[in-house]
Amino acid sequence: MLMKILITGAHFTPAVAVIEELKKFKDLEIVYVGRKTTLEGDKSPSQESKVLPAMGIKFIPIIMGRLQRTFTFYTIPSLLKIPIGFIQALYIILSQKPDVILSFGGYVAVPVVIAGWLFSIPIIVHEQTLVSGLANKISSVFADKIAISFERTLKEKEVLTGNPIRKEILGVKLSHFRREKPLILITGGNQGSHIINLAVEQSLDKLTKIASIIHVTGDNKYNDFERLEKLQDEHYLVKKWIGEEWGSVLSKADLVISRAGINTLTELAYLGKPALVIPIPYLYQDEQMKNAKYFENFGLVHVLPQSKLFSESLLENIKIMLKNLDRIKLKAKEAKKVIIPDAAKRLSLETILLVKNK
Repeated sequence: MLMKILITGAHFTPAVAVIEELKKFKDLEIVYVGRKTTLEGDKSPSQESKVLPAMGIKFIPIIMGRLQRTFTFYTIPSLLKIPIGFIQALYIILSQKPDVILSFGGYVAVPVVIAGWLFSIPIIVHEQTLVSGLANKISSVFADKIAISFERTLKEKEVLTGNPIRKEILGVKLSHFRREKPLILITGGNQGSHIINLAVEQSLDKLTKIASIIHVTGDNKYNDFERLEKLQDEHYLVKKWIGEEWGSVLSKADLVISRAGINTLTELAYLGKPALVIPIPYLYQDEQMKNAKYFENFGLVHVLPQSKLFSESLLENIKIMLKNLDRIKLKAKEAKKVIIPDAAKRLSLETILLVKNK
């Protein structure tokens, strides 16, 4: 009998890892409900809308607003989208008839979870972070099971699965570089980071004298990729984003510059890759700073607050870390002990078992 799993949420990296694991099972269909665009007010297509169809997974976009903590140009339009999102979610549940819903958090998942609950569909919510976001707090109320990523005393409905890590696939050829220099990978996460891109651009001449750089800019309304691509040379490679080659590129990097998203930090910890992280400062309960401090205790990362991010401070921090690279690489390997390598398999099995035990 065919089992249909509906996956939803904004945290796409662990979702891909679980999808890859679920595809190993026979008689199983996967549908993904997610964002059509990367950010509110930005028309750049989301990764899930581009990647999933190529993987043979049905992608269904949903319109969803969110509660904003500060008033912006998008506040009222976002609030008006909330009822539209719920109506869409109800239609999706009725038309797709999933056997189970797996949520990876974010405001996009909330209406789907609530609609699923209304129709008594088993729900499992995966919590990637050390600090539960508002959307996951709401979704968890309606969930039958909550999968957590890091070991702690389990609460009601919780099960420890770990945070799924994408499998490493064939890597990009790095013959583009003269490898006598350290290789630095710079990324702003799935959505990119305009402020990091600007700091790199302003210090690029000095950076390329001390390292070879792969810079993942993301796709945004500021046209960072289009502008920076023109500056490529034998020590500087620009990518809008990296797909299947990500594991190989990350494994070859000597140092990583990134945000402090939990999925990025999980992959860095698994590979023992030291990083300079710039946490996003405006997230709920300062989530990324708490992520960063947790892994800083293991020697995996050094934290550079966004308020102190300038081209000069970025360059100075990189110089210090490269000078002590051997020592910080050794310390970074200690962080692997908090990672559960088979998390994707564990979460997949918990999702399937939820259907069978219902």
